[in-house]
Amino acid sequence: YDVVDYVSMHAYYQEFDDDRDSFLGCAVDTDRFIEEVVATADHVRAVGRHRKRLHVSFDEWNVWYQNRFAGEENLGFEQAPRLIEDVYSLTDAIVVGTLLNSLLRHADRVKIGCLAQLVNVIAPIMTDPGGAAWRQTTYHPFALTSRYGRGTVLRLETRSPTHETARWGEVPLLDAVAVHDEEAGSVTVFAANRDQREPMAVDIDLRGLPALAAGDHTTLAGDDPDAVNDAAAPDRVTPRQLDEVKVDGGRARVVLPPLSWNMIRFVAGS
Repeated sequence: YDVVDYVSMHAYYQEFDDDRDSFLGCAVDTDRFIEEVVATADHVRAVGRHRKRLHVSFDEWNVWYQNRFAGEENLGFEQAPRLIEDVYSLTDAIVVGTLLNSLLRHADRVKIGCLAQLVNVIAPIMTDPGGAAWRQTTYHPFALTSRYGRGTVLRLETRSPTHETARWGEVPLLDAVAVHDEEAGSVTVFAANRDQREPMAVDIDLRGLPALAAGDHTTLAGDDPDAVNDAAAPDRVTPRQLDEVKVDGGRARVVLPPLSWNMIRFVAGS
């Protein structure tokens, strides 16, 4: 224990057996995984009466369809082959958004979090040799969370409908986290609606931050959960702005489209 500062964690997820509900709920497994590792480290700390506290380096995570890879034993010799270049759908992007939420929820102990990988190989950016480059669907929640998920993560007490999944048991249909940027005077809520068919009305209590006056609602959603971006249509799946969100009496109401990842940014009034 005394020679370790971080426990390294890896987790990859993919959809199995056309079970999209379980796939959309996989951040529940990430939450449990982090909490189990932290609980084990804290138990050892208590038993050994150690002063320092271990943190987590979640240094490999992503959606990765490992069953699509034929295996190195089945590969012929080729110079610079294009391998493990998963093409990501709208559904994959929403899952990536919830995995980011899980890392933020545990920011008190997860001090390092690295997406694997960044270009071409299971990546949010794709390129053609000597040709085009474009953003995959998963780029958008990663980029927006990286840009706006800075500050102090707030402890949310969410209440939402749940549904039963084959892989993870009962999973909430709403997955949400919020970050307070004290310097900018803003609060950013990242929220996913796991319901594949119905929109979700969400009431947000902001009375603890009375200076907040209005918000912008950005969503990543669409009619086709399997829609992807490619060189011919690089913006088929891209975030879009919805109506401005009003704050009234310290509360705000937003409607999350079905099967969507959302960012709602609240700012102080002038």
